[in-house]
Amino acid sequence: MERNIYDPALDPAFQKPYIDIEEQRPEGYTYVHGGFEGTDTRFSFFYPPKEQYEGRFFQFMSPVEGSENASIGRKGMENKIGFANSHGAYFVETNMGVAQGIHGGDGSIIYKASSASAEFSRKVAERIYGYSHRPYGYIYGGSGGAFKTTSCFEMTNTWDGAVPYIHGSPMAIPNVFCVRAHAKRVLRRAFPKIADALDAGGSGNPYEGLSAEERATLFEATKMGFPLKSWFYYEKLDDGALPVVAAGTLGRDLQYFKDFWQLPGYLGADPNSSVHRDRIQCTCTLKEVHLPRAKEEVDRRAMTGADNAWKREQNDLQMEGETYLVLEGAPTGDIYAYGANVRFENGGAEGLTLTADRLVGDKLVLAPGFGFEHALTKLALAKAGDKVSLDNSDYLAAQTYYRHQTPEGHEYIGWEQFKTAQGTPVYPVREYRAGPVIARGSCGSLQSGNFSGKMIVVAATMDESAFPWQIDWYRQKVKEHFGAATDEHYRVYFFDNSFHDDSEHTVDELHLISYLGGLHQALLDLANWVEKGIPPRDSSKYTIEDGQIVLAPKAEERGAVQPVVTLTAGGKKRLEAGCGECVTLTAAIGIPKGAGKVTRVEWSFEGEPYAEGTFTEVGENAEAKAEHTFTAPGTYFAVCRVWLQREGSKDIYTQVPNLDRVRIIVK
Repeated sequence: MERNIYDPALDPAFQKPYIDIEEQRPEGYTYVHGGFEGTDTRFSFFYPPKEQYEGRFFQFMSPVEGSENASIGRKGMENKIGFANSHGAYFVETNMGVAQGIHGGDGSIIYKASSASAEFSRKVAERIYGYSHRPYGYIYGGSGGAFKTTSCFEMTNTWDGAVPYIHGSPMAIPNVFCVRAHAKRVLRRAFPKIADALDAGGSGNPYEGLSAEERATLFEATKMGFPLKSWFYYEKLDDGALPVVAAGTLGRDLQYFKDFWQLPGYLGADPNSSVHRDRIQCTCTLKEVHLPRAKEEVDRRAMTGADNAWKREQNDLQMEGETYLVLEGAPTGDIYAYGANVRFENGGAEGLTLTADRLVGDKLVLAPGFGFEHALTKLALAKAGDKVSLDNSDYLAAQTYYRHQTPEGHEYIGWEQFKTAQGTPVYPVREYRAGPVIARGSCGSLQSGNFSGKMIVVAATMDESAFPWQIDWYRQKVKEHFGAATDEHYRVYFFDNSFHDDSEHTVDELHLISYLGGLHQALLDLANWVEKGIPPRDSSKYTIEDGQIVLAPKAEERGAVQPVVTLTAGGKKRLEAGCGECVTLTAAIGIPKGAGKVTRVEWSFEGEPYAEGTFTEVGENAEAKAEHTFTAPGTYFAVCRVWLQREGSKDIYTQVPNLDRVRIIVK
């Protein structure tokens, strides 16, 4: 397939770059800020001292456009500028052609503005460093930023390499969030059993003890690609961006919300479905309104993470404390109120519609959303005695929208379960296909796998927001283009025990690791591949089983750059011990060929913060041992976390972790 390449040198919109700030900063870099006359495009360049510079730049793409300075002030491993500068590169960040918020056009402004800014940065680099050269360029971004990264790389020839990470497919949004929301609702009473079965030393059978509907729902979500192990976080796992994207995306198919409750083939038309038990349609009387307090302004532009960038489009960020209503006549029992429409039927707030987060007794907590703090002005006019209606019909319907998006062909494996043996859809399919519309709108193009240069994809096996099999979907696209030469252009590094989030510290350090060090190592591997012809590590070896990515069990087979940790207690994954008994824990540490050396081993025995331990090298691998005495009865999960670095150095940016857990029952 021939590429239609965009060249900013031929675009009249980007012929007049300007610089309005150029100064030396205390951090050690030369800061350059500017834009292009007649456009909203703004850029920031961060040039290291000449003695550090090695002729390259790294350019970051946030999931949401609108800020060229979001990376300033980051600390530790999350310091993107520090990583780039300390590894021979200047750093580039742009607002992607959008002054604030989300673009209002076709999305092509994103790769056009990004490309024009990158090309101009090369000219500035020549002037600053005083010699003629073309700096190598590498672009990277995660989640929505991965869509943007891939679009930039496929639609232009500006960059020599790319690292899109935790990416989805054109069918990802809103479907991945719908899957999660539906499973969370149906399985909310079963999660303790599911999580226990899947944890270290559990039965391994998450379906045991579930009702027929629960089993079917868990199986469906698993086949769709939601990682089974990620359900350990069920108590805190929300519905992701669904409350934000549902209104804008599903709002283009309003008839769906009527068809869902009326037509055969839709869950709402099944009288035996739990959506009828969970449906709320009632009118209550307002007793009290509790408004949040204003707090210091938050710079939303700094929110560029894979798990928080979409929240920039919420308007609750200046508020502190919950907003809630106290209601008379609210439904009681196990009430599913999340996502319900809350409408004021009379009084000073008449016509105002908000969204429910949860109902606890007579207290209805409201969820933040578009224009929320502005709605508070009208909410303040509500008085005791006003009538408030609750209706969660639309949100219940939204949760299984993915069933009615079944694509043609067989490339999207999650949807194969919704086809007959003859390949026809089991459920009615909507004419409107939300995923491709959103994907194209987010970056100006759909992923094709057709690019020039080299790419390393970083992915997470427990990715709860971009189901991991979508990595393989794009890999097949790349193979369609490059064929037998695929390995000359493409690699994928999977990271086990990792969520979607790209923060240095995870939401649960005893279950999860951050892939951030591996992401940085991928960027350095990419630079060596492009500039020196040094091939990166082998791609991760995996299979796809019932929608799940399954990595090869041993390090020498698995490949990529992450250590493999196998922890046992007394040689077992589940050990029974007596109070006061000393338990010996052993962690076998497998190191993929050429991945590096162990730099640190840490232990947590009873859920306490990690403490550093010791390790010994065992040939090309390593081993760590520890002893611990449990003094009280209970069930404990001991954890060993291991860190690997390519040269065995203490470089904070390229430490690659993994962990394993073991169950110890003390009687």
